[in-house]
Amino acid sequence: MQHLVMLQVAQVGVSMIAMALWVLKPDSLDGASPANRRGAFLATLIVFFIAEIGDKTQIATVALAAGYSSLTAVVGGTTYGMLLANAPVVFLGKAFATRLPLMAIHYGASCLFAVLGAVFIIRALMH
Repeated sequence: MQHLVMLQVAQVGVSMIAMALWVLKPDSLDGASPANRRGAFLATLIVFFIAEIGDKTQIATVALAAGYSSLTAVVGGTTYGMLLANAPVVFLGKAFATRLPLMAIHYGASCLFAVLGAVFIIRALMH
């Protein structure tokens, strides 16, 4: 049983390293069609829902849930993290969109995922 848990922890680490590589590929809006006349709210709701299915955040949440026993803590942390990350974007996004160093942000996120992946793999190897 302990061997299986450590294998899962190692898999979480590998997933985090895969996320580190995936973060380096920026999202694109290729093929996006303009919204119809149903209103900005409905269009935003639908596009956001579709874009978030299979998003990096959801995959990271699944990987963390596999690595920790408290599903409530992982889901709560993910939810609050998304709120903290998205609230400033909603209110200040347009003002800062042209001023942010996007490549530095991608590299920083990639490094963070790589470090987390290494921690999980080392944790699995130590047991």
